[in-house]
Amino acid sequence: MRGDENMPYPKIASLRKPAAFLARLEELGLELPFDEVIEPAPASPLARPLQVDGLEVGNRFCVLPMEGWDGTPEGRPTQLTLRRWRRFGQSGAKLIWGGEAVAIRADGRANPNQLMIHRETLADLENLRKELVTAHEEAYGSRAGLVVGLQLTHSGRYARPQGKPAPRLAYDHPLLNERVGLPFPSRNVMSDDEVDEIIEDFIRAAVLAEEAGFDFVDIKHCHGYLLHEFLSAVDRPGRYGGSLENRTRPAREIIRGIRQRAPGLRVGVRLSAFDFLPFQPGPEGTGTPMPWQGVYPYAFGGDGTGLGIDLREPAAFLSMLQAWGVRLICITAGSPYTNPHIQRPAYFPPSDGYQLFEDPLVGVARQIQVTAALKASFPGLTMVGSAYSYLQEYIPHVAQAVVRRGMADLVGLGRSMLAYPQLPADVLSGRGVQRKYLCRTFSDCTTAPRHGLVSGCYPLDDFYKSRPENELLNQIKYPQG
Repeated sequence: MRGDENMPYPKIASLRKPAAFLARLEELGLELPFDEVIEPAPASPLARPLQVDGLEVGNRFCVLPMEGWDGTPEGRPTQLTLRRWRRFGQSGAKLIWGGEAVAIRADGRANPNQLMIHRETLADLENLRKELVTAHEEAYGSRAGLVVGLQLTHSGRYARPQGKPAPRLAYDHPLLNERVGLPFPSRNVMSDDEVDEIIEDFIRAAVLAEEAGFDFVDIKHCHGYLLHEFLSAVDRPGRYGGSLENRTRPAREIIRGIRQRAPGLRVGVRLSAFDFLPFQPGPEGTGTPMPWQGVYPYAFGGDGTGLGIDLREPAAFLSMLQAWGVRLICITAGSPYTNPHIQRPAYFPPSDGYQLFEDPLVGVARQIQVTAALKASFPGLTMVGSAYSYLQEYIPHVAQAVVRRGMADLVGLGRSMLAYPQLPADVLSGRGVQRKYLCRTFSDCTTAPRHGLVSGCYPLDDFYKSRPENELLNQIKYPQG
């Protein structure tokens, strides 16, 4: 059972009126911008187009990339993948940030069914993009203002290309090695020569993405995956570790190579702007940080305590990216494997997570405020915010206020797009959100893939409710049921 009656914090669905939501924020001492009146298009701040690196994005909603578990062993999309991308196209959002995480090579796949970009899959990925664009055109009569990217990734420490951990490391981590079945130290740290090969593979993948017609590529630097891990490689020797200049060298070389070999392709970066210590279930399953003595040096954007934020290095990295010609930035945080409460606040944990020890609204506010601080420091960068899905009924109220105040340029939605892809269209049309479709952060979209099942929203999408995987998922969640 979920044990809702034992949860220490009120669910968003129980805060039925804006006054109740605002009272809860005040009780928690949180500051979130909030507009009580939601304006429909064209007056709404969320409906205003913006120019980004020579492209026009038609409104301020963005579909965030997620990791898919329903491709073929060769890395091609299936009908399930096509259905998801069509729904993204029908959503009404005008920026599709990367569609989903696509591995640049086989050993970088996070699961055996993750999409992969190489010459043999290129036509499939091109068709995937075309299906999204066609679905958008059919729904709205035009593709004007629609910008579609492709997220390029190597899963690094969390690579599982055959279903079992096969980690490739930027550096040995004294706490995280054990989590992926490695000793400390290990033999899985990439050599500089191997990193050079990874850089070349990112560049090659970007060239292919341009050939497939994508408007930009996201060079993924978030959520504990390889390039994000390099940002905290303070103990790594050689030209890819130690100083911030060295730790950002992979990004610099990748972006330089893309500029040379695909000069018409825009580049974006999704960045975990801060990180914390890894967490684990503590007493009664509640989340607690793993024990650590002294300064914790492995949290990029951390203050050394393992539980606080210092944005000086993230700001320095953003300054570098801006100098390298990057204009598209998506801000996120942490890792779903080590501290999901700061990365994707949820009421119910996934099967391999931990129980709440803070109201998820704290995590939402944390990310929104960090994004606002970075946006204020870099007004020339177009910034997409994350962590909005947990707001549920109040997504449009906070999103409109954030954009109106210039705290972010676009509002990114991830999990909620699996449950309710038409949310942007409903908000912009003035229909308002439909409560029965809202993502309630049950985390089934994480629990299912963690057990090798296809990705999707099992609680709210009738398509997935009727699939045989739903029964398997229920057996996983309720083994005594």
